[in-house]
Amino acid sequence: MNKYSLNYAQQLDKQDPLATMRAQFCIPKQDNSEEEYYFTGNSLGLQPKLAREYVLEFLDSWQQRGVKGHFEGDHPWMPYHEFLTEQAAQLVGGNNNEVVMMNSLTANLHFMMVSFYQPQGKRTKILIEDHAFPSDHYAVESQLKHHDLNEQKNLLLWQPRQDEELLNHDDLYQLIEQHGDEIALLLLPGVQYYTGQVLDMKTITEKAHAKGINVGFDLAHAVGNIELSLHDWQVDFACWCSYKYLNAGAGSVAGCFVHQQHAQNTELNRFAGWWGHDKTTRFNMVNNFQPIATAEGWQLSNPPVLSLAAIRGSFDTIKMAGGIKTLRKKSLKLTQYLLDLLNLELNGKITVITPLAEHQRGCQLSLVINKQVINDLGINGKTLFNRIEAKGVTTDWREPNVIRIAPVPLYNSFSDIYHFIRILKACLV
Repeated sequence: MNKYSLNYAQQLDKQDPLATMRAQFCIPKQDNSEEEYYFTGNSLGLQPKLAREYVLEFLDSWQQRGVKGHFEGDHPWMPYHEFLTEQAAQLVGGNNNEVVMMNSLTANLHFMMVSFYQPQGKRTKILIEDHAFPSDHYAVESQLKHHDLNEQKNLLLWQPRQDEELLNHDDLYQLIEQHGDEIALLLLPGVQYYTGQVLDMKTITEKAHAKGINVGFDLAHAVGNIELSLHDWQVDFACWCSYKYLNAGAGSVAGCFVHQQHAQNTELNRFAGWWGHDKTTRFNMVNNFQPIATAEGWQLSNPPVLSLAAIRGSFDTIKMAGGIKTLRKKSLKLTQYLLDLLNLELNGKITVITPLAEHQRGCQLSLVINKQVINDLGINGKTLFNRIEAKGVTTDWREPNVIRIAPVPLYNSFSDIYHFIRILKACLV
């Protein structure tokens, strides 16, 4: 059967053990009341129906119990973040004592750098990638300023080679070898947001640790997308948001991993707040800070339960699907089908800059419209993006010239991919 046919895609959907998970999500509608072809889970995941249910549960408890909701009911608010710990740990490959849901992503990066970026002597540099997500770049530069260090002299950039989009790991290892005794911190993404390239976090950590460098990862585009083993990889810390592949709603509470060798070190420098204080004496209201000897010791304030309720709904939905291993298995099939159809139907018109090897890509593929097509049709990538959006396809545009498409295994189907290619072809005229 021809791969580029609706019948073929529907057959794949019938064979998909996760096909029923789509019904657990709210799919946006087009103006004609048909469901959108939504491929932007790498920017904002769709709403799980359980998230709405759990948020309403919290609102009902607040209405009925008032302050007593902190201690009463099936999910009292006082320990609410603890209801998320086990599943968060499973998603990142950590132990329960290494993970906590708190704050927002960039805030967590700052709090981690307070602990893991302590410039001393000649070891003052931070190494990041050249095209880091802007917020990460801003955070790192401001940390250098905070320590009265010159940004240009103390910021090392891992850059793609000339005329290449992807990062070359050998170049990074050379930087580590050359500047290892000057680098205090290496901070990189798990998945590069623009290209969708998955970095070799295990080897990167090994190479950096061999030179005495602390290692942190921004997992915004990795968690819920690829399998992670942060504990076994000996990563020092990692931070992530929960509104992309974790589907917890815009601006929802973020997550943080601190390897237990550091989490258990209560003498480690940190910014402190009362929710990181020993739980058994927290309400004694003493002024002698005693940090919890887990990742919870980095908490500052009591957690925003309204957001955590939505995260619990999302985590339970992921659990219902079988967890990250099951999702990853379908994800690879979805992206391979998308790659197959791009090659069959749009070869020479669209370039995929995301690595093709399975271990180097998550569910995001970054597409670039070829220059010859631009010249022949008199359009550019942004025009194409607007055209497909007008026909009910929600993707993601990133300057200067990339359309990012992310088939999410929880709610995207093989039929979605067929229709995306059908619409994309029709718009390239």
